[in-house]
Amino acid sequence: MFEFADKVAVITGAASGFGRAFAQKGASLGMKLVLADVNPDALAQTVDALRSNGVEVIGVPTDVSNAAQVEALAQAALDAFGKVHLLFNNAGVGSGGFLWESSANDWAWVFNVNVMGVAHGVRVFTPIMLAQNEPAHIVNTASVAGLLSPPAMGIYNASKHAVVSLTETLYHDLQLAQAGQTSHAAHAAHGANVSAAGPLVGCSLLCPAFVPTGIADAERARPAELRNDSGPTRSQIAADKQLQRAVRSGKLTADNVADITFEAIAARRFYIVTHPGIMATVELRHEDIEHLRNPSDPMSLKPEVKNAN
Repeated sequence: MFEFADKVAVITGAASGFGRAFAQKGASLGMKLVLADVNPDALAQTVDALRSNGVEVIGVPTDVSNAAQVEALAQAALDAFGKVHLLFNNAGVGSGGFLWESSANDWAWVFNVNVMGVAHGVRVFTPIMLAQNEPAHIVNTASVAGLLSPPAMGIYNASKHAVVSLTETLYHDLQLAQAGQTSHAAHAAHGANVSAAGPLVGCSLLCPAFVPTGIADAERARPAELRNDSGPTRSQIAADKQLQRAVRSGKLTADNVADITFEAIAARRFYIVTHPGIMATVELRHEDIEHLRNPSDPMSLKPEVKNAN
């Protein structure tokens, strides 16, 4: 079991949605928090609200697509609390529409945040965690869009598929890097309540489905230099409307997802699929691959999303 009390959590995208829910859940478990977000005003409000409840927390305005800013985030965490035990690479944005109608700016914006933001977090924080010789854990937020390929979501799908592969590889790399070291380290770590057979530093892949968060309004955070000169196309407008409908139809809240995620971290479980009903669609995709069939419509088993009003 991973223990949370008095441990330090770093959370990106912490001013809204999943990030804020992770912060509130971590605070309820007695964690010290380092919160990062590209929106400094919303971040300050989140930090102030937590501090008013006695939480030890700092806020570090951070654009996760910027390597230097992620490095500065890690240094701020170490300066404030000395260690990092839990990292949520959670910041994310989205862009829809037909693939050929997406601009170079669309691709750059989504991949810079969704893929490189996670890559920078892994690159910067993993060596810190390994050097601590204490239980630590990384959670990368992907999506069921990283397990499926819904139409008119190509850039987002591709970015989240990258996060899935990156995180599965991180799992293997951590196993390999810590092979032969874990039994001694687990006994040596002060207060560690982890299995001697498992590595001290682990990771999880979070794949939520539609949940009411700020992702549907992510355009507000797009940098000026990556904004499009022309207006959205018909397919982009339609994709945005479907996303808004799907998000509103979500049966779980961000707080529900935070509860599920922390339970998985405590159990050191890798795959975190918050909506198990989606697994039939994942299996359908895998069967298509195994039988060399043309891809099935990922929404064919979810008519309530496809036909939502």
